[in-house]
Amino acid sequence: MSGAGGRNYLAIPGPSVMPEAVLRAMHRTAPNIYEGELPDMMPSLIAGLKGVARTEAFATIYIGNGHAAWEAALSNIVAEGDTVLGVINGHFGRGWAKVAEGLGVDVLPLECGLTAPVAGEALEAALRADRAGKIKAVLCTHVDTSTSVKNDIALIRKAIDAAGHDALLAVDCIASLGCDVFEMDAWGVDVMVAASQKGLMVPPGLGFVFYSEKAASVRSRMARVSHYWDWTPRGTPEAFWQYFAGTAPTHHLYGLQVSLDMLHSEGMEAVWARHATLAQAIWAACDAWGQGGPLTLNVPEVAHRSCAVTSLQIGKTVGKRLRQWTEGEAGVTLGIGLGMSTADDPAGDGFFRIGHMGHVNASMIMGALGSIEAGLAALQVPRGAGALDAAAQVLA
Repeated sequence: MSGAGGRNYLAIPGPSVMPEAVLRAMHRTAPNIYEGELPDMMPSLIAGLKGVARTEAFATIYIGNGHAAWEAALSNIVAEGDTVLGVINGHFGRGWAKVAEGLGVDVLPLECGLTAPVAGEALEAALRADRAGKIKAVLCTHVDTSTSVKNDIALIRKAIDAAGHDALLAVDCIASLGCDVFEMDAWGVDVMVAASQKGLMVPPGLGFVFYSEKAASVRSRMARVSHYWDWTPRGTPEAFWQYFAGTAPTHHLYGLQVSLDMLHSEGMEAVWARHATLAQAIWAACDAWGQGGPLTLNVPEVAHRSCAVTSLQIGKTVGKRLRQWTEGEAGVTLGIGLGMSTADDPAGDGFFRIGHMGHVNASMIMGALGSIEAGLAALQVPRGAGALDAAAQVLA
């Protein structure tokens, strides 16, 4: 007998669970893209995005995923032959660096391992060593979705300032926006990229780039930027089509407006607090399981963990089988161990991830944890007792 009947719970770290209200808003006929409600709602939509990012800076929308947002941001601030410093905490920090290399940009990698954030001292030293001022930007993930490591963005800003360096601070918030606390202006971020399919609770297809006046000044000195990636007309449009360099992603915009209304109705502080509580419940359960078995949290320090995704290691003979069991027998899909290969586990099968971002609540988290508990029991994996009680106590 399988218990997987009914609605599947996609507990991967993006695409995240989408609210019915978002899906209903998107399920409609195509609108007029030249005048009427769609063009009229753009000012409030942009204001809503800025409110989530906590910024008064420019906000732009691209038709594309997070990788597109990476390239869009880079195309406006660096050119072939320029140099950036890449903070690497996992698969996605390395991925942004590869996109930069594909544009002919030299990347100085600052490898931080896969279990901890960048140290301010190491970053400051790397920037002080750049006496010629070649580094144009520091690229970092706020949260690397593969490892669940959360970088301290305010600390990175302090390190840049302490080094007396003029590099832009560019942050990938694809996994964290709308989940982990993020303050673009207060933390001195110059460029931020995000996407629609995680904390913003909209299907994949939209990438976002936010940029400061300082970043806009850098763009103004660029010799050329491709028409499509150029953020200037998107950030200061004179006509509706300029928001998108062509036809708008009409139905995504209707869904995005609803998701932004939901976030602001709840209040960003409340959204962050909800994610923090649910994450702590997951960590409590994992700590309990780990007391009597092989399960370990990838990030040992609580302060260094994301409230949007949790990466775990359980051993290569178990991880893939557990994911298969929870999906096939309980209807809960867990995330793969993306970019977590080791010498004795090249496929990363010993890792899995729990996504707890966006449209999630206590019952969903307890359901996922209960399904994992059942999977561990079915596969006869050693584990400590009291995991669900520990999670319930956090929620209580």
